[in-house]
Amino acid sequence: MRNPINGDGFGVGYYSSTNQPCIFKAITPAWNNVNLNSLSECTTSNLVFGHVRASTQGVLAESNCHPFAYGKVMFMHNGGIAGFSLIKRKFVLHIENKFFISIQGSTDSECCFALYLDTLYKMGYDPEDPNTVFSHTILKSAMLKTLEIIKNWQVEVTSEPSLLNFAVTDGESVVVCRYITSVSEEAASLHFSTGSRFFEYEPGLFKMERLNRSQDVIFVASEPLTFERGDWMCVPSNTIITISKNNTVLVYPILDEFYTELERSSDLAMSKGLIGGVPHLKNEDDNGLDETVANVPPLAREGREPSSVSNGEVLA
Repeated sequence: MRNPINGDGFGVGYYSSTNQPCIFKAITPAWNNVNLNSLSECTTSNLVFGHVRASTQGVLAESNCHPFAYGKVMFMHNGGIAGFSLIKRKFVLHIENKFFISIQGSTDSECCFALYLDTLYKMGYDPEDPNTVFSHTILKSAMLKTLEIIKNWQVEVTSEPSLLNFAVTDGESVVVCRYITSVSEEAASLHFSTGSRFFEYEPGLFKMERLNRSQDVIFVASEPLTFERGDWMCVPSNTIITISKNNTVLVYPILDEFYTELERSSDLAMSKGLIGGVPHLKNEDDNGLDETVANVPPLAREGREPSSVSNGEVLA
């Protein structure tokens, strides 16, 4: 993997009691930051965004760490835009000036956020106005429009796929997509878990408890956060999920020219360190684990089987 360890800084965003985003960023590795350990022990919030960075665009600086915020909207990205330098000017010309001048760093991700804000604004929802009311439906519509704009710009200059896993929230609803501008390659991995309670059942070991069909706790992560594989559902490539303010999770396929129900290859995402693998037995006579995944089918690498997702499927 090109970036096996995300040690180029981190960011944590959460919402205060007044529904304003609070963000703590640093360029040190997340596991080696004393302030993060101290703050995390005494901070509570109903909604938290966390991001650890392996830089692909932009220098090592706090301004380039995710998540980004504008008004009450927070945004983060896993992946990268292919040929970004060739289409960066299109962002400049397309985006309203007030969103363009809000860009502080040098990443493609922050330009995507500015484009998303611009899209919301042109839909009639001013993200700068604290009285603007969003919903998961509005945030999802803006996400799809943003993806379409970036896709159209990118395919004009290069056939190399862009990996566009975006996450956005207004403090109440959350929208996350797993997307790639390719019909044959997997996007960067994405998983989610829901349940009644997330608890430590042994020192250092956690799992999700499901007492009923309620979704009191929801995690969305690029990789499963625990070894309890049954706790996690893999989001298929070119899919968008929404979490409403009453914790309803909905899954939708993104139906464009890059959508397919056929099996994809994981080679590209794995080469960029954006998808994980699972260990498997070398053979029936050898109990040793082979860490390579060269002979494991792409879907099996994510612990899933081929399946289709219906439009607006409710998962509980």
